[in-house]
Amino acid sequence: MIAGGTEKKTLFRRNSNFRALLVSSTSGVLGNAIAAVALPVIAAVELEASNFAVAALAGMTFLPWLLFGLLIGVWVDRLPRRPVMLTALTVRVLVLALLPVGYWLGFLSTPLLFAAAFTAGVASAFFQLADAALVQQAVTPDELMEGNGLITGSGAAADAAGRSAAGWLTSLAGASNTLILQLATSVVSLAAVGRLDVKEVIRPRSEQHIWREMLDGLRYTFSTAPLRALLFNAALWNFGGNIAASLLVLLVLRTLHESEIWLGMLLAAASVGGAVGGITAQAMGERFGSGPLWRWSMVPGVLGYASLLVLTPGWGMLWGVAGLFVMGASVAWNIVVGTSFRQRVCPPDMMGRLGAASRMVSWGMLALASFLAGILAETIGIREAILVGVVIACLAPLVALLGPLRGTRRLEDLVEAPEGAGLDSPART
Repeated sequence: MIAGGTEKKTLFRRNSNFRALLVSSTSGVLGNAIAAVALPVIAAVELEASNFAVAALAGMTFLPWLLFGLLIGVWVDRLPRRPVMLTALTVRVLVLALLPVGYWLGFLSTPLLFAAAFTAGVASAFFQLADAALVQQAVTPDELMEGNGLITGSGAAADAAGRSAAGWLTSLAGASNTLILQLATSVVSLAAVGRLDVKEVIRPRSEQHIWREMLDGLRYTFSTAPLRALLFNAALWNFGGNIAASLLVLLVLRTLHESEIWLGMLLAAASVGGAVGGITAQAMGERFGSGPLWRWSMVPGVLGYASLLVLTPGWGMLWGVAGLFVMGASVAWNIVVGTSFRQRVCPPDMMGRLGAASRMVSWGMLALASFLAGILAETIGIREAILVGVVIACLAPLVALLGPLRGTRRLEDLVEAPEGAGLDSPART
């Protein structure tokens, strides 16, 4: 693009702080993707855990959001974000390093696996809230869609690479040994965060009780019709979709008797779709409007998860590859639009608490969904449990299409209405 005779630099090239955040985030996603494949395979193959344990394990990394999300959000708003990110990454490295060591020395167990996943989830909560708050301060409001699109797209590409590589490596070298790669990516993230030079907006020391600040964050999350609509949409999608996602390992390894390589390919397909969705989100939003893009994005996403119901061994697995690709792109569009809107309207000193309260509800659903998935797998069967998840996920696009934002073309142009307005009529631009 030419402007005034010179080539306009991309956000990645012109903003060193955003570049460091992108490298850190992408490396972290790569490591998380490897762990997301390795941990349930450790449970299913190396420890021969029950169906309930394998499904519930996926929820352990999200359970901290449900239990401590608001408290962590208050701390993130009170503290400098860069040291928080460095500490969180260090803790995550040390905790996950216990698993390959335990495998080598013979003390690896299901309780240790659950404890490590939970502790790593606590560290991730600190890291992700601090990271989101710094993105808001590292770019201008008009750069948020571009920045979040790059982060989402790059992260999804790293997720695809990590999951596909992990599927192959767990089959070749063992799931516990594969976690060594995850530790290496965390070191890269540490180095990138160490290069940050953001002048942070930190609140003056507050005299309010920490419980009051937690309630302020929760109250702000529900304060306007747009924020409520975004939250309910995400919560319903995460609850239904993660029932299906938590059972994917069991479906592939125990029902279809396929290899970890196919598992990695299915998970990678969702991530490749997410990369495409993240990269194209800004262009799609400009062409169709961020409102319609957000409202319709989950419709193909539901169909993508439904593809898991028709999987068969061999070439029949390709239905899932195509379906999860579509699902990944749909989710990325939804996330980029929703995240950019929250970052645009939220004051910097409230960002940690808004992120914590939103994720306590929406990501807390991921934890509950995993536990319910395990119960359903034991009682009604794996495929039947996936069907339940798909049916629940259908409620997410209904909230978007029929809710208070049904007439909005550009979410970024919304003017916050007075409290109590906007619930009974479409928000206006």
